Amino acid sequence: APGNYLYRDKIAVTTADGTGVEITTLPGEIKDDPSFGRTEVYHRRAQASIPRAVAQAHARLAVSYQGCAEQGICYPPIRRSVDTASLELSASAPPPKAPTSTVSNWTSDLDLSQARSETGSPIDSAEPGLRGGFVPMLLAFVGFGLLLAFTPCVFPMIPILSGMLARSGEGLTATRGFALSGVYVLAMASAYAALGVAVAWSGQNLQAALQTPLALGLMSGVFVALALSMFGLFDLQLPASWQTRFLGAGSGRGGSLGGAAALGFGSALIVGPCVTPPLAAALVYVAQTGDVVRGAAALFALGTGMGLPLLMFGTFGASLLPRSGPWLAKVKYVFGLVFVGMAVWMLSRVIPQWATGLLIGLCLAGAGAAIAATLFRRPQLRRSWQAVVASIGMLILGVGVVTMIASLNGSSDRLAALVGLPSLASAQAAHQAPFEIVKTTRALDQAIASARRNGQLVVLDFSADWCVECKVMDRNIFSNPDVIAQLRGFTLIRADATDYNQDIQSLMGKYGVVGPPTVVFLDPQNGAELPDTRFIGAVGRELFTARLRQLQNPT
Repeated sequence: APGNYLYRDKIAVTTADGTGVEITTLPGEIKDDPSFGRTEVYHRRAQASIPRAVAQAHARLAVSYQGCAEQGICYPPIRRSVDTASLELSASAPPPKAPTSTVSNWTSDLDLSQARSETGSPIDSAEPGLRGGFVPMLLAFVGFGLLLAFTPCVFPMIPILSGMLARSGEGLTATRGFALSGVYVLAMASAYAALGVAVAWSGQNLQAALQTPLALGLMSGVFVALALSMFGLFDLQLPASWQTRFLGAGSGRGGSLGGAAALGFGSALIVGPCVTPPLAAALVYVAQTGDVVRGAAALFALGTGMGLPLLMFGTFGASLLPRSGPWLAKVKYVFGLVFVGMAVWMLSRVIPQWATGLLIGLCLAGAGAAIAATLFRRPQLRRSWQAVVASIGMLILGVGVVTMIASLNGSSDRLAALVGLPSLASAQAAHQAPFEIVKTTRALDQAIASARRNGQLVVLDFSADWCVECKVMDRNIFSNPDVIAQLRGFTLIRADATDYNQDIQSLMGKYGVVGPPTVVFLDPQNGAELPDTRFIGAVGRELFTARLRQLQNPT
């Protein structure tokens, strides 16, 4: 087709049992290709021949080839079955991990031609960077990471890093703060690189696969252990022999480099699972081309860029923390509560809402009681600020008790149950876009059939309870009355990836979705994706409504 070309060295023929067949091809045009360097390619027409004896001995042969588009999109390898008698081509069975694309006739694990985004930092901007020079590619993804550093993907890591620094106590200096935060950021970037390698090997998004009750429970347990350590129940440190060997002199202080590395690695994979356009571009590129080194380097650069503000905070913010005295103990208690809150926040992805409310109430009640008890132990509150702090502690204790009672009563809004106000959560739910929830390909096909009968385009939203950016979309887009009014002419379907099982993986693979949040617009007549309409990551309301108007009034 015009604007596309095939690689000469990617044309191959095999027998049914996988044995290679010698082929003869004509010389091609020399092209300085961004993916494979100087190589021979064919435009419009390609021809290959095989020995006559091979054709006579086999009724069918498998032909594979690969090409790219001139605008920079490279297609995955194609496999076709050829009838040696009639020379008719037919689609061969896809490889075990390669779901069929509903956008084109190409088969792949993840088809980059499907993975277009129209967000603020789109795949169309990130993906060409992967195919340019190595150093410019690294610089580009460091820049993408910096842009992502001020999103909900990174916010949860700030209290984790702060608490880790606070554990260093009197030994915390700017130099040590730089070392701890630097190791944390490097481990975080390494986790993103490992994510790319895992995608190349397994064809799955490791971040999404780790959003299981077991993984989240283990990470929550780590945060609880860190909290108990901050409360002074015990000290977390490596054995003396390990400290001497790996961490050097002075590493016995709280906040070891090994602990910083473990927290950084775990935080990137489990604490902040976000799918953003640059991340999706790199993952798709790795899955499509198998270029593990280039894809992993891009992801490492992305993680480094995301961590640079954390590095600055760890270096210069360390000087703001108290060095010694009673204030140091109080700061540790505060960060202990932060770690408990992080544990509850992670568990909230997999436990019922009432249980989350109960745990939040327990945390608030415990914090309030601790604040009040610490000050009321004194014979008298001689300073007015101490009385104020004690009163705040009592107020927090009361809010915690109210929250626990309301949660046990099954109220979706904690405080409304006791004060007789309408449930705010229920009111928000009433203004939520009416999505039909699907978790399997079969259920999706049935929903699309219903849209076909109604003559409506389909908005397919890939979402998950553990997805932070998905909650941003729900709050800013799918709860907005104007957006909901515009969506009335569409069939709304939500693919729930909360339970990341084989069914949802198959459903995501069908549309080449790396992870939530991703919004795909479908033609109800054949279930195929409408080209150049996809959103990846959280998107602004204006851009989303403009896309809806474009689909409602095509020119």
